[in-house]
Amino acid sequence: MTAPEIPKDAVVWAQVRFDANGLVPAIAQQHDTGEVLMMAWMTRETLAETLSTGQACYWSRSRGKPWRKGETSGQRQRVVDVRLDCDGDTVLLLVDQDGAACHTGRRSCFYRAVDATGSLSEIMAPLVDPELLYGPGGGH
Repeated sequence: MTAPEIPKDAVVWAQVRFDANGLVPAIAQQHDTGEVLMMAWMTRETLAETLSTGQACYWSRSRGKPWRKGETSGQRQRVVDVRLDCDGDTVLLLVDQDGAACHTGRRSCFYRAVDATGSLSEIMAPLVDPELLYGPGGGH
């Protein structure tokens, strides 16, 4: 089944400012708690798919292709709302996250905090072993 097309003249396309590589940063935030889960990149194609299907789809720069969140791991993001910042150069996805959002098996990619000495400390333990989600080698 093919997702419906967002009209080429939809207001959103005139407002999103993709960079020279055709990318726009996207922040995923848990819709009911405000927890920031991750940052990824979107293209016009992946944003259109996200808007059409209600499932988060990003652009994998390392693989050079669309990345449907949870396609491999099962840790999907159902999109509740899509917002655009004042400059049009960042997308905010309010999502309902299934399990871990991070390829490390943690709920959020922002699991390290900087202390007064400049050291990093882990403030969040993994929910699941990444090898169980992605196989040997984890998510990267």
